[in-house]
Amino acid sequence: MTDEPSVTPASPSAPSSDADARPYMQVWAESMAQVLGQIAGSPFAMEYLAEAPPESQPAQETDLRVIIVAAGALRGEMSLRIPRAEVLGVAQLFLGETQDAAVEFKPDYQEAVEELLRQVAGHAATALKPRWGELQLRLESGAPPSWSPGASGWLASGSGTKCRLVLEWQLSAALHAALVAASRPPESKPAEPDADHGAGEGNLDLLMDVELEVTLRFGERSMLLRDVLQLGEGSVVELDREVEEPVDLLLDGKLIARGEVVVVDGNYGLRIQEMVTPLASA
Repeated sequence: MTDEPSVTPASPSAPSSDADARPYMQVWAESMAQVLGQIAGSPFAMEYLAEAPPESQPAQETDLRVIIVAAGALRGEMSLRIPRAEVLGVAQLFLGETQDAAVEFKPDYQEAVEELLRQVAGHAATALKPRWGELQLRLESGAPPSWSPGASGWLASGSGTKCRLVLEWQLSAALHAALVAASRPPESKPAEPDADHGAGEGNLDLLMDVELEVTLRFGERSMLLRDVLQLGEGSVVELDREVEEPVDLLLDGKLIARGEVVVVDGNYGLRIQEMVTPLASA
């Protein structure tokens, strides 16, 4: 448990997808369709949806959540959420088992779907390269993202597939900004850098006005659900960090610096003592 505010997926205030995110997510839909079709031995259509389908379920603790970290030509993160019932169906398809929604859910099922998503990510990296350049996509499982999404939407299986799959996706502000910059027509992009500027400065200028979340993290602690449910007014949650230890500065969910807390005109602030990640690669 951390002191960062949580982000509730699929909330009414969550941003909708847009023209800049759609081509990127359509490649993911096509990659999923191809990988799942090979496993099923029959066509497995996946559709891009800007809004939640009628059969979508509210987020639950038991949903499978993974983060796809992009590096290379595009940088940022994508969060995927798949309801457990559909994790079960896809896992049974992947493992060659009979579709049975009544069986007990096993850890093997989650591992199978994570491996499936790694295969999809590998296929997507290849399919994305002609338009966006060389990409490395790494899958991490975990909790809901700490960042506020820059775009969100849904991918859903079409009719006639061997199992139902509806997943919610969210793009971090950094990844969405990179897609926005890449979608600009050539005439609106800055001129080629001259000899006095680095080769990457022109691309960096496109992102200078993008607003990103900066968060202070004082510490964290793992808690049992029963202990969380007992929290109330006056409860004290002890974190894993001493008072004199530096706090973390997160940029779009990534640790970039550490420092000491100060007060500036009645507001909290941070005096940076150590840069952990160069900002150019954050």
